[in-house]
Amino acid sequence: MFQAVSAKLAQTLLVLLIVSAASFTFLKLAPGDPVSIMLGSDYSKTSYDQLTHELGLDQPVVFQYGHWLANFVRGDWGISYITNQDIFELAVMQALPVTLTLAALSLLIALLIGIPTGVLAALYRNSWIDVLATTLAIGGNAFPSFYLGIILIWVFGVDLGWFPVLGFVAPWEDFWQGLWHLALPAVTLGAWYVGLIARITRSSLLEVLGQPYILAAKARGEPGWRVVWVHGMRNVLMPLVTVIGLQLGGMLRGAVMTEVVFALPGLGMMVTTAVLNREYIVVQAGIMLTGLLFVAVNLAVDQTYQFLDPRLRRR
Repeated sequence: MFQAVSAKLAQTLLVLLIVSAASFTFLKLAPGDPVSIMLGSDYSKTSYDQLTHELGLDQPVVFQYGHWLANFVRGDWGISYITNQDIFELAVMQALPVTLTLAALSLLIALLIGIPTGVLAALYRNSWIDVLATTLAIGGNAFPSFYLGIILIWVFGVDLGWFPVLGFVAPWEDFWQGLWHLALPAVTLGAWYVGLIARITRSSLLEVLGQPYILAAKARGEPGWRVVWVHGMRNVLMPLVTVIGLQLGGMLRGAVMTEVVFALPGLGMMVTTAVLNREYIVVQAGIMLTGLLFVAVNLAVDQTYQFLDPRLRRR
């Protein structure tokens, strides 16, 4: 057990190291000069060279990366050139909770709609319910998040006035106001995953319902809901968790456009603003946080398997 955990941690550290080195190198090749941004439009060559030396930007990229990595591990992520804020506080304390809240609410909506839709489609295979559920699933996959967000803003925000179209209220400060402000962004981000979860649930449940243990449960006279939701869904959870774990990265990617459309102060908005301002040190922080989230989700999925499948549990 200890060796398996150690191997996972070693792989995790190696992945993060590769991600940090690759992203740092590519950002150095990107256009834009942070020194020019910090000095403004009017500066002398002497002041430019002096600030470049103070920031260590005149050193080789390898030394710059080593210096950045040592500071990053210690929690010193630097200072934003534009806002003059500590980047660790900006990314972890301010932007990350917004993105995690949006992703969690979007995933909850996708599960609450996608799983029952997939179950109904499987139970009423080739009926009008199955056709309707499949149509909704394909439709949810077909709409890009930014386009769906604009439509929702136009219909439910502008025309009907049911929901706010801009701004963010933290649910941990005002729960109901927070949910009200996050309703449209969460639906926008979760719509694609409703279709994905519904399709995976349908196909997996159809396969499970033909297994001998399901037929035996029916022969024992167990209620239909128990056959489906206890015996059937127990074995559907494994592929469902796998797909959700693999696609959570896509949800974080989709959160970028969603946060931009709805002006939410999350990681997506932070990275987008930093790219536009050529503030690549902030972009690097956003990339590393995203990588950490990817790794954390994969580790959580691996541990979840042991609870879903007793055969994987170590005694």
